[in-house]
Amino acid sequence: MDFAGAYSADHLKFLLDGLYVTLIVAFFSIILSFVIGCVVGIIRYARVPFLSPIMFVLVELIRNLPLLLIIFFIRFALPEVGIRMGLMAAAIAALTIFEAAMIAEIVRGGLTSIDKGQIEAARSSGLGNFQTLWHIVLPQGLRRMVPPLVSQFISLLKDTSLAVVISLPELMHHAGIVIGHGYSYAIPTLLLVALIYFTVNFLLSLLSRRLESREN
Repeated sequence: MDFAGAYSADHLKFLLDGLYVTLIVAFFSIILSFVIGCVVGIIRYARVPFLSPIMFVLVELIRNLPLLLIIFFIRFALPEVGIRMGLMAAAIAALTIFEAAMIAEIVRGGLTSIDKGQIEAARSSGLGNFQTLWHIVLPQGLRRMVPPLVSQFISLLKDTSLAVVISLPELMHHAGIVIGHGYSYAIPTLLLVALIYFTVNFLLSLLSRRLESREN
């Protein structure tokens, strides 16, 4: 084990460059999947005619496919029909599609958990369906969704490592290159990568607990 060689200035900078790509991909995937997941989850909760059954089929289809397959499909299959994306765009698109399906179910479950008595009381006071959803159901539902949403975001961050299969220059891809310079670098490099993932995800967990405690 060559810790000194593995942790040379050049190698550390190279790994940090990979971490930067990982965080960029995770950031945009989280934002996009959250927005899309919320819209789809609300549509499913509201049982919008025609749209809700379509969303149900799409969500169940995506949730039961491996993320790796979606990554391969977007990167290698879509160009066959004229849709071409760069490495980062393909990774973000795949993660967004996959995670949006998961988040849609979290959103739908959170909204469904709201006591029906509150909904009936809101409607009896003159609020319409949309007003009830916006002012009564959604604020309470979002508070209940915080822990599972953060857990899903942590999973998303870890799933960015799967983009190594399309040679996205993210953290694991760069770690593999460092290890390729000498197998004595393997254990030190992987330990450092594990520490980086743990630190970022642990910070997200702390944020989740803080948000949850503030709501209680």
